[in-house]
Amino acid sequence: MAENLSFAVIGGSGLYSMPGLTETTEYNLETPFGKPSSPIVVGTLEGQRVAFLARHGQGHFITPSEVNYRANIYALKMLGASRIISISACGSLREDYAPGQIVIPDQLYDNTKGRRERTFFGEGLVAHVGVADPFCATLSEEVYAAVKSAGATAHKGGAFITIEGPRFSTKAESNVFRAWGMSIIGMTASPEAFLAREAEMCYAVMAHVTDYDVWHVTAEPVTVEMVIQTLTQNTSTAQEAVRLLARSLAPESLCTCHSALASALITHPQAIPAPTRQKLDLLVKKYLA
Repeated sequence: MAENLSFAVIGGSGLYSMPGLTETTEYNLETPFGKPSSPIVVGTLEGQRVAFLARHGQGHFITPSEVNYRANIYALKMLGASRIISISACGSLREDYAPGQIVIPDQLYDNTKGRRERTFFGEGLVAHVGVADPFCATLSEEVYAAVKSAGATAHKGGAFITIEGPRFSTKAESNVFRAWGMSIIGMTASPEAFLAREAEMCYAVMAHVTDYDVWHVTAEPVTVEMVIQTLTQNTSTAQEAVRLLARSLAPESLCTCHSALASALITHPQAIPAPTRQKLDLLVKKYLA
């Protein structure tokens, strides 16, 4: 079943119809953690096999808290993906990160409230994975270059705070996040980035700024209409950046994301329950053989 994937994209279903995507195959997968948000579409782009997964389902019917992040990441791992590009909407908490622009963040603050399953581990197998730098620096640099080449105004770096949602922030919350030094705000990067690290996959975010959240005194507070309008305008930019990545990404990444579990597993192999070992075999087999 595994494909020879160059990378995977998690975002909206509109990306599936991008020009130049051919030889498409749709996978309806079942993982040990349930079904992913949507069927995974794999197609050929610039001679490379690329996977696309709609985070909120086809038709956008899954809230950020309801997304089965574990199944999404695990399913992409099953298909052979080693690199993930997240395309998501965000609000800006900085004057210089303006609506319509794109941010490639380098830090992440998890301010979700605990409703989400945020690790593959447990049930008799303990792992403590390092995420001091939660986004892959190598892949982030490649995404930034592709976005710039696609003609967008792009910013490299910034702290991305993830809130639970699905509601938007109050003005008090938004101003607190600004005081904390956060740059952009969204609802899906956590635990997605952390699960990708546990799965030893490179992960980078192409964050499309749709609004100034609610802190900006001269801008209108964020609305769904505002978010959709900006994302629609940026769809062609995202498609072009993905196409450029398919053309330019090296066959293999030499970063350390692919060995994230090498020093993270703490449970003695003989103490791991057989069902847990089987459930997580895709992630840990090379360390427990």
